[in-house]
Amino acid sequence: MDLCLFDLDHTLITLDSDHEWGEFMITIGWADAHAHRATNDAFYAQYQAGRLDLDAYIDFATRPWRDRSQAELAQAQARFMREVIEPAIPRAARALVEEHRARGDRVAIVTATNEFVTAPIARAFDVASLIAIELERDGAGRVTGRIRGVPSYREGKVERVREWLAADGLSTADFNRISVYSDSPNDLPLLEMATDAVATNPTPALEAVARERGWRLLNLSS
Repeated sequence: MDLCLFDLDHTLITLDSDHEWGEFMITIGWADAHAHRATNDAFYAQYQAGRLDLDAYIDFATRPWRDRSQAELAQAQARFMREVIEPAIPRAARALVEEHRARGDRVAIVTATNEFVTAPIARAFDVASLIAIELERDGAGRVTGRIRGVPSYREGKVERVREWLAADGLSTADFNRISVYSDSPNDLPLLEMATDAVATNPTPALEAVARERGWRLLNLSS
């Protein structure tokens, strides 16, 4: 059996779904254009630099929507998928996921974007296993603005993958081949556990590491 792990943002899709959700909330009137965009951009710069304050970001990013009704949220998710995400899914990305599924690989999307934003995207790829930032909920099921469990960010992605496998009595040692696809140096811990690390639509920093280590380079953006 082989294992295949996909990053999401700028890997399987051509944008950052977390940042774009912030922009989308401005479009639909859930967030103030000036204040929200400035803070959203500042957090995105932190992420790109590998020093994102996840706790502060999740509190900020969920604040405009966590008290809204389920009907409002479902409608917004559907519109976001239709208008923003679906046009950003390259055919090559869909084909790659399907190729691994057809081989019988165990496939998961492993992302530092939260489950609310990414669950519909995973469904669009027909990937049942999503490892994302999990949002804490109160007794009534409302999102609190805090993270539940280990965040799937940097080294946390490796820990969450191991937890996911262990739940089915598996470990990375049970796989003949482990493929990891990512664009970002934030995912070096995950890429380093792979037998087949693939720098996918890589940033210049990751491309430099990939060339130094002899990792495969892949462009899925067209």
